[in-house]
Amino acid sequence: MSIETGPAPTEAQEAAAQLSLSTGAARNLATTTKSEPQMQGISSRWLLRNLPWVQVSGGTYRVNRRLSYAVGRGRVSFAKTGSVVRVVPPSLREVPVLRDLEDTAVLEELANRFSQRDVAAGEVLVEAGQPVEEIFLIAHGKVNRIGTGKYGEATVLGHLADGDHLGDEAIRQTDALWGFTVKAATAATVMVLPTAAFQELVNRSEALREQVAAYLADADQAQNQHGEADIELAAGHEGEPDLPGTFVDYELAPREYELSVAQTVLRVHSRVADLYNDPMNQIEQQLKLTIEALRERQEYELVNNPDFGLLQNAEYDQRIQTHSGPPTPDDLDELLSMRRETTHIFAHPKAIAAFGRECSKRGIYFGSVDIGTHHIPAWRGVPIFPCGKIPVVDGHTSAILAMRMGENNQGVIGLHQTGIPDEYEPGLNVRFMGINEKAVMSYLVSAYYSAAVLVPDALGVLENVEVSHPRS
Repeated sequence: MSIETGPAPTEAQEAAAQLSLSTGAARNLATTTKSEPQMQGISSRWLLRNLPWVQVSGGTYRVNRRLSYAVGRGRVSFAKTGSVVRVVPPSLREVPVLRDLEDTAVLEELANRFSQRDVAAGEVLVEAGQPVEEIFLIAHGKVNRIGTGKYGEATVLGHLADGDHLGDEAIRQTDALWGFTVKAATAATVMVLPTAAFQELVNRSEALREQVAAYLADADQAQNQHGEADIELAAGHEGEPDLPGTFVDYELAPREYELSVAQTVLRVHSRVADLYNDPMNQIEQQLKLTIEALRERQEYELVNNPDFGLLQNAEYDQRIQTHSGPPTPDDLDELLSMRRETTHIFAHPKAIAAFGRECSKRGIYFGSVDIGTHHIPAWRGVPIFPCGKIPVVDGHTSAILAMRMGENNQGVIGLHQTGIPDEYEPGLNVRFMGINEKAVMSYLVSAYYSAAVLVPDALGVLENVEVSHPRS
């Protein structure tokens, strides 16, 4: 059965039936209440807000330190093809004895002499008290250094993970013995080089022989526990003994930090700037959002830049591994104990949540501190600031940064230069570049910045922090 509806009403009929003004027509006569342009990509940027910024008038900041004989360790890199792992030859310079070796042919031959060994979780690589006959590079996985406590109990002395190495002690001394047991905490891949094969190459290569001799000469110099040239002092003496003479030696080639830059060209059509500036200035709104994006990139670079980024500039001795994967109170306690004072901790929000879960498991409530109008979580009185610029690798692992800040405190500092031409904000300027033939105005927006770690123990990193939520 069909129902006859008749012809549809015309627009004239609808207008005749309408008894009040439509909202569509009313908006043509009304001024809407509007917000300024909003942006989801703005974060809290706690790192930028907390770094003490030092004026760098010459564009370069030099960090002068005492002369150090102990060459810092780094991380060796590896290339993986299927299940086959190879040592990347240039990265062998991260092993202290090979730090300044320029002969790439020797490095390549040395890299080819490493053999791959896959170990299972719980497998012992070396036993304490045995001769050091092999050099190990950890390509993947985690191993534990296990020693004997005061009362004979086994105790974990530390952890080694991707890129770490051990066994090069045999280069400094003959008949060296392992002072600890090394056991795989997870399934791992290690690269192994017999010390005999290394010594054979030393005997054949003059460049390597000279490199080892220079390294051993530095190791024989009087130095303190940090590897700095010792300052001879006398204390507790009586009478009139001859006092030692001394001086404080400095590094001959101190590191210099040049200011980095983040830039973009903002384009605004003159017609937009001329006709649509009421009630909001279009150029100012465009600049505001552009500067927010530049500041976000600035903070990202301060964390991740391969040259001056904090993650890259933490020394090997200031990097530790988690005991069990997730960040625990024990891990943060160890991280805090590595420096004389820790003023700030930065972690990805997921890492903070993982730490909270571990505290809840132990029935521990970590406190908070008031920073302005914000309640920031804290551990042992040190605020833990969220920093989304710290990467989460494959959605599973991240890192936690602990640092001491301030130039007078020998800590971590930010570098910038104020008073630059056309300055819009400190260290950031906006320069008019002209109008092209299409009536588009261009503005060059530049932010100049860098960061410096004044002494190695100012910055520490807890690595391989598992942030994924465990399955129940």
